Amino acid sequence: MQIFWFIPTHGDGRYLGTSIGGRSTDLTYLQQIAQAVDRLGYTGALLPTGRSCDDAWIVASTLLPVTQRMKFLVAVRPGLMSPGVAARMAATFDRLSGGRLLINVVTGGDPVELAGDGLHLDHTSRYELTDEFLTAWREICAGTSDFKGKYLDIREGKLLFTPLQKPHPPLWFGGSSDIAHKIACKHIDTYLTWGEPPAKVAEKIATVKKLAEAEGRKIKFGVRLHVVVRETRSEAWEAAHNLIRYVDEDSIAKAQQVYARMDSVGQRKMSELHGGKRDNLEISPDLWAGIGLIRGGAGTALVGDADTVAERLLEYNDLGIDNFILSGYPHLEEAYRAAELLFPRLPLENLPNSDRQVMTGPFGEILANEDVPKGHPDKIDIKEPQPTVD
Repeated sequence: MQIFWFIPTHGDGRYLGTSIGGRSTDLTYLQQIAQAVDRLGYTGALLPTGRSCDDAWIVASTLLPVTQRMKFLVAVRPGLMSPGVAARMAATFDRLSGGRLLINVVTGGDPVELAGDGLHLDHTSRYELTDEFLTAWREICAGTSDFKGKYLDIREGKLLFTPLQKPHPPLWFGGSSDIAHKIACKHIDTYLTWGEPPAKVAEKIATVKKLAEAEGRKIKFGVRLHVVVRETRSEAWEAAHNLIRYVDEDSIAKAQQVYARMDSVGQRKMSELHGGKRDNLEISPDLWAGIGLIRGGAGTALVGDADTVAERLLEYNDLGIDNFILSGYPHLEEAYRAAELLFPRLPLENLPNSDRQVMTGPFGEILANEDVPKGHPDKIDIKEPQPTVD
């Protein structure tokens, strides 16, 4: 399993839908999160894209000098950038980072936002353009391209300085429509889904696998989820409910109205999980849709104690999910909490070697100025708090 985290370039805080407990996502704060990701053993982090976010490429570039290991999952936008420009950006970043770039292919699902960026294509046309873009982008990354399609006309496209990773940085992609599945199977290395119930994810994996086999290809799978993990189940659910304690019905209605205008099949499925209502948010055991009431994109979270959340992640892993992009509010503290509680319980491939950290932990504070405290999350039996009786 590979665990990724999230760089919140569209804002962060302790609660959703309010400025109470909000944080400025300035350079210092984003660097703190990236350095936590880097040292804790996450494979890397996703940087979101869209007009509500700071530019992902620029932010990722500012985080390179303060990190050493983590990979950056950064978006290319078919229709908003040309294949040649995107190939040069990717190759430059990949070389300067020492091969730490992953490419997130984002077609986009909000016609209003896309029109604001000058793209006026319907859903099917955008995915047809994405197919052409990826064909040309991959050819350019290999050196040259002469591609002519319905939307693109590339003449003597060249990349003089090729990327470090060959033939190009790995391509990631998420899309729930039929045409998105077909495009993924032609071009993509890792197919992403949002955190739907396991049975739905299994259906999607089976569909994409079958299409990939028809193309003579094998692809990997990933899932984008939030996590609310605590030492006890009751603490976790209290934390989850606190996340939306300031969310009112007007905020929910306004958010759902925006999501309803989108032609993204994945966003529609996220919205259908809760229907804009609070009364049935646990849509699958320990899978909570409360975040999706006012947040677009990934709208579900695994909620529970460490053993429960780890078990649910392993269930997705058994379905064929190898890559997990997790997040939590606020992202700095939750990066530490998720790593401390979940990593010891998961079969991870890339944890840092702690043999060289004999005197720096992880062990907590020195006890009585001379003793190293004992204990490990795997070996501590944490009990649910018992109610007091007066």
